[in-house]
Amino acid sequence: MVRGSPPGPTVKCNSGDFDCTVTNSYGIFPDRSTCKVASVARPSNEADLLSIVSDASQKKQHMKVVTVYSHSMPKLSCPGGPEGKGLVISTVKLNKVVSVDPLKRQMTVESGITLRGLIDAAAANGLALPHSPYWQGVTLGGLIGTGSHGSSIFGKGAAVHEYVVGVRLVVPSPVAVNGKFARVVSLVEGDEDLLAAKVSLGVLGVLSQVTLQLEPMFKRSITNRFERDEGFENRISSFASLTEYGDITWYPSQGKVVFRDDFKVPITTKGKGLNDFTAFRPQARLIVEGIRASEELLEATNNAGGKCVLAKGQVEALVQSGQGLKNSDDGDLLEFTGYPIIGNQSDLQTSGSCLKGDNDLLLTACSWDDRIRGFLFYHTTVSIPISDAASFITDVKKLRDADRDSLCGTELYSGFLMRFVKASTAYLGKTFDSVDIDITYYRSNDPLEPRLDEDVLEEIEQMALFKYKGMPHWGKNRNVGFVGMREKLGVKGESFVKAMERFDPDGLFSSDWTDAVLGLRGKGLTVEKQGCALEGLCVCSKDEHCAPKKGYVCRGGRVYGDARVCRKVEGVKEGMSERKAEL
Repeated sequence: MVRGSPPGPTVKCNSGDFDCTVTNSYGIFPDRSTCKVASVARPSNEADLLSIVSDASQKKQHMKVVTVYSHSMPKLSCPGGPEGKGLVISTVKLNKVVSVDPLKRQMTVESGITLRGLIDAAAANGLALPHSPYWQGVTLGGLIGTGSHGSSIFGKGAAVHEYVVGVRLVVPSPVAVNGKFARVVSLVEGDEDLLAAKVSLGVLGVLSQVTLQLEPMFKRSITNRFERDEGFENRISSFASLTEYGDITWYPSQGKVVFRDDFKVPITTKGKGLNDFTAFRPQARLIVEGIRASEELLEATNNAGGKCVLAKGQVEALVQSGQGLKNSDDGDLLEFTGYPIIGNQSDLQTSGSCLKGDNDLLLTACSWDDRIRGFLFYHTTVSIPISDAASFITDVKKLRDADRDSLCGTELYSGFLMRFVKASTAYLGKTFDSVDIDITYYRSNDPLEPRLDEDVLEEIEQMALFKYKGMPHWGKNRNVGFVGMREKLGVKGESFVKAMERFDPDGLFSSDWTDAVLGLRGKGLTVEKQGCALEGLCVCSKDEHCAPKKGYVCRGGRVYGDARVCRKVEGVKEGMSERKAEL
């Protein structure tokens, strides 16, 4: 009976297409701010898009692109300039296939096509997208703009932008060109500016069309191996080199690890498996709200052990269900009956069935839909060098072993997901072969309410970012995740900024957030105020950045000494040392 009400709009206007607010699919930005814009435009082709950008450019109006689901957590879709005066350009109608070249195995599509639409269009022509993110509720423009990826260091790697061989961009022009204050820029392989356009955060202009290099359709074979986690960190590097599509999921508090053996098999191999990942299925509203209420109660009563009990049951259920993988028998889809799962790339590479149902008045929905009291969470997603993976996991184990219950909360949201990403030539792509570590965890509805074991996850976050000099995922993370990015990008960052200045000299597609991330125009990324560290808006330097009245004060890390975290210390008041409290 579960069907899944499709997500609601991310742009809501008070008068037609005017006086609007913009949000993301979670209904909340990292700083909880409201993004107000003057209007929204919905071009249906490149000519429309050129006129829209031209009109705004002539008026020096700031612009941003917004996609159909707007799935990025940071404020990528909020324009700069005076509040409420900007324009958002929706790509919801730019969702068509432009052309297919079967001989070259290339396909050109508009940037607003969804990942699922792209995959299905390629499959209809006997072709496959080599790699993709695991969640299909993103558009092509959005996913390449944020460097989104699957898992592999084979060949060109797992990032979709590595398979981009051409783009058409609509960019502003300070002077009229053929009567327009905008122009179309066409880039192909060999053009240096393509390295900027592949991963651009939307600051160069609007992607109109993208040409991708595809492969003939192929099949994959997937087997999940569940093991104890003793010494697994020493096998991460070798595993990455042996499995073309594999990943690792770690449940630290339970001491369990899942190796996903995932590789290509001949197209003639029998099997019609399907990936319908459990967390991305439509969820009954009453169940989702009940789970959220349970977690809120455990937080309010400081019951980390209760989270461990819930997490253990959830992981066991995932194991029994094959994590949403389905087998087939004579063409009829069944529930999971055992490994291996064999199926076409188009059926296994991504999932998101909660997007596809009819509207059932929110009896069911994606579990994070902000129209219900569903899940609210943070994503800390950081790529560290593969060579450092074993040391990082060893550090996390030290924190885990000091308090076995401290990481149970992450296991309610799929634990530590580790994917492999190859170094990229794109200016804003990964600068090294990496393990991308994705941690999802509870976020309070109250910005001043600390989390259970707040300090442990903050120390892990800072350890990945600063000790191991990790690169954040552009479409995830809290503000602190992007601190120091200009320095981490080095020469590639300088090259990207130069491209920005050529494509958009007036910065009409830039915003305070992108300026801060890229170290431009004197903008600061962190915000120091009461409770700022609780939301990842700052790294604490004083107690008031935490929640001293609730016993959370700013202290050093236990394993990574340079970390500054909000730790709950019984009896400690604001500004008081732990030793003084003991006395």
